[in-house]
Amino acid sequence: MKPIRLLSLLLGCVSLFPIPAHADWQAVENVQVYTVGGKTGAELYASIGGRGPKIGNAGRAVAVTNFKLTWTRKYEPKGNSCVLAVARPKLIITYVLPKPAERLPGPVAKKWETFISGVHKHELVHGDLIKDMVKKIEAVSVGFTVANDPKCQKIRTELTARLGELSRSQRQQSRDFDRAELSNGGNIHQLVLALINGQ
Repeated sequence: MKPIRLLSLLLGCVSLFPIPAHADWQAVENVQVYTVGGKTGAELYASIGGRGPKIGNAGRAVAVTNFKLTWTRKYEPKGNSCVLAVARPKLIITYVLPKPAERLPGPVAKKWETFISGVHKHELVHGDLIKDMVKKIEAVSVGFTVANDPKCQKIRTELTARLGELSRSQRQQSRDFDRAELSNGGNIHQLVLALINGQ
């Protein structure tokens, strides 16, 4: 059988909707599945290659982590300045994972369980990076003040520029993590090999 090309597990991000938070909050985390067919690890992995979520022009992935981030915010004029007094995030993270369409034979089921557990843990790291980014946005946002902005117009542009760097940093962290995990000998590479070998 021809070797199956390793698929990248890249972070699929919904674009950042700037501007941040206030008190305690928790992300809503969901899992969505797509079905794959096959009775062997190799067949299942080949099915992932045909049915996995699309990642731009990079083809298909085994799994992706998507998020939607919106904010409730309140700007307050203070003298000749403007202050971001309230910024509360609403973060929804969705992990998209493969699931066999039918029950697998015993030995294959065990291999699949190891594989999907490892893939899920990988995606949870992406989720943690997103949550960390939102906390950093919150930290730089609440109390953010812009002088000479009594109508609270300039503050939005200036804050968006600051938040862009945090978003870029999170995306780079995700890319670096994927690169390490997907490289030869990396964790995901090993999970794929364990799934498809010996069948």
